[in-house]
Amino acid sequence: MLVGRNMAIDLPLDKDGKMIVRIGHSPDPDDAFMFHAMTTNAFATPGYNFVHELQDIETLNHRAMRKELEVSAVSIHAFPDIADDYALMNCGASMGEGYGPMVVCKAGVSEEEAKANPIAVPGLKTSAYMGIRLCWGDLQYEVVPFDEIIPRILDDTYKSGLIIHEGQLTYTDHNLDVLVNLGVWWNDKTGGLPMPLGGNVVRRDLGLKVMEDVTMYTKMSIEHSIENPETALEFAKKWGRGIDDETNREFVTMYVNDRTIDYKPEGRESIRLFLKEGQRIGLIDSNFDVDNLDFIGAPEQ
Repeated sequence: MLVGRNMAIDLPLDKDGKMIVRIGHSPDPDDAFMFHAMTTNAFATPGYNFVHELQDIETLNHRAMRKELEVSAVSIHAFPDIADDYALMNCGASMGEGYGPMVVCKAGVSEEEAKANPIAVPGLKTSAYMGIRLCWGDLQYEVVPFDEIIPRILDDTYKSGLIIHEGQLTYTDHNLDVLVNLGVWWNDKTGGLPMPLGGNVVRRDLGLKVMEDVTMYTKMSIEHSIENPETALEFAKKWGRGIDDETNREFVTMYVNDRTIDYKPEGRESIRLFLKEGQRIGLIDSNFDVDNLDFIGAPEQ
């Protein structure tokens, strides 16, 4: 698979002559934690001015399909649709180590009842959606903004919903039950592999040099936040939709860890397996070359 374009595009420059690189990420604490140092000039990034744009992950998936941003968080499920134009960085992973998106419901709702009714899902290109399709097969669904799923269960619009982001922790505040935890299911199914959820991508037409620079600075930003957690956690809390300090810290540490710095061989293996499983059920193009998937900055492929 081609890593970078031979002819790199020219990025716009700021008043100081630095290249402006737009980073799209979702408005949740773990993404904000990762990009905090990079977008607040906590360390020098010579020649680059990084500007972050916050939108929900499904919107970012579709913006990447239109090649709108230089760098973006995307769902692993969506990556094959953009692979001609973007490459996965080897850093910035969101992977569930025995936890992940969940289908939740009010007490007393059975799995059979949930399956017999439309399930609220956060987007058809989210990894959570592909995960529940792999787990439960065909199902009735309606797409609902991720932060409205729990309220729509509580007001009985839906019997159940597929929750992501900090909802994976706050659902207990609403006395909801878990019908399936997809991170646990994937871990059991694969013999212990982490569940792929999100990744960072960089556009190929920037050229290999810029792609590698941006990946390096992203990794440095993650490392800086891990080494200086209190400042990054305070910044991340702004995007937690009212969560308290303890929940903010718990959510960030769930999804920002050593594997966020480097997928590691088992993380890359899990991504390839997840995409092959998606091909098996027809959600991923069968012509996509999973085996030759490239990761910018990986020590080995």
